Amino acid sequence: MKTKITYFAILLFALFGMSMHAQSQRDLDNYRLPDQRGVSDFEAPKDTATTFNGLQVRLGGASTLQFQALDHENSNDPSTPVLQDIGSNFNLATANLDLDVVLYDGVRMHLRTYLSSQHHTETYVKGGYFQIDKLDFIQEGFMEDLMNHLRIKIGHMENNYGDAHFRRTDNAMALYNPFVGNYLMDSFTTEVGAEVYYFNKGWLGMLSLTNGKLNQAVTNPETTSPSFIAKLGYDSQLNEDFRLRLTGSMYHTNQTGSAYLYSGDRSGSRYYNVMIDVDGNGDGFRAGRINPNLRNELTSVMINPFFKYKGLEFFGIYEHASGKAAAESESRSWDQYSGELIYRFGPKEKIYLGGRYNYVSGTLMGGTDVSADRFQLAAGWFMTKNILMKAEYVVQNYNDYPVTDIHSEGQFDGFMLEAAISF
Repeated sequence: MKTKITYFAILLFALFGMSMHAQSQRDLDNYRLPDQRGVSDFEAPKDTATTFNGLQVRLGGASTLQFQALDHENSNDPSTPVLQDIGSNFNLATANLDLDVVLYDGVRMHLRTYLSSQHHTETYVKGGYFQIDKLDFIQEGFMEDLMNHLRIKIGHMENNYGDAHFRRTDNAMALYNPFVGNYLMDSFTTEVGAEVYYFNKGWLGMLSLTNGKLNQAVTNPETTSPSFIAKLGYDSQLNEDFRLRLTGSMYHTNQTGSAYLYSGDRSGSRYYNVMIDVDGNGDGFRAGRINPNLRNELTSVMINPFFKYKGLEFFGIYEHASGKAAAESESRSWDQYSGELIYRFGPKEKIYLGGRYNYVSGTLMGGTDVSADRFQLAAGWFMTKNILMKAEYVVQNYNDYPVTDIHSEGQFDGFMLEAAISF
């Protein structure tokens, strides 16, 4: 372990030494800024302007800490598992390390490492990608007219299905999320693949092909197949006060038990230890989320409206997913609805108030129809563009679960405080 720490320290020292001059210019081209300026962004902006002046290394990161005061309960029936006792205290602090390297004009590499997370207290790599906005490395001005509108991303990376993943908390990166918790059906996964984008006058389109595997390996070659992802949308600042965005996305795979779209986050949820019984069984590090267990022949569609009028902001989700577990012969379906309203005000909109309602319904393995709903109220203050303080009240209910299920008549509620730093 000491050898690994020493090696990591030497690597960081070397990278800092290489990039002391480059760090003075931290705003990269075609890059979503990891501070308050990037809050309402989705895909990284596409711009033909360039500031390239040789190899540039940008070291960044994030650190987040929560104080949790939640209570949980479920059915008093003897057949229902008994929940463990939980109290009020601080959760494990989470941390990210980001490495962004401008390799050439219009070519950038991104790598994110989770230094600490709920599920993995040890350091491990989340994923990374190459982003290509110009082909000048082939020849200066090569296909310039096309590349003014085109982008290519290749890597083992967070896949661009839907818009919700742009507003969720990614381990310690919590500045983009106005709330503390993510969505009930948390559509997030990392797979090896390529994405091709086209941007033109507010319109955007994306086609992606991945290998469909969360855990990369050459084993079981006959049981996996590629996943296909597509997105089409419109995003425009219509006037000085009003911005409108509307997108539709699709994810499809014929995987046999290997699709992780709703269970791909290995870092863990923000609601620690809720809905877990005295023996440690239950939702585990994904506590509070709903996993429909659709890991085979999965097709999901998500529609996301977004608008911002002056300080008022709305973001919505409609999602329909169908598929089955590997052991099932018949498909099941799940639906998700979410609407959140945020009002940002004060100098530079440093303060906000918001509310979100999130509802999911679907069929469990075995045929039982269930639902869950969550209501969140939040307030936030950007102390600086890199520091965000949040407070949230949350209440979540589980409806119609079998009496033998830990979620039978389940509920948790209470308050969360979160301090988030990103740079």
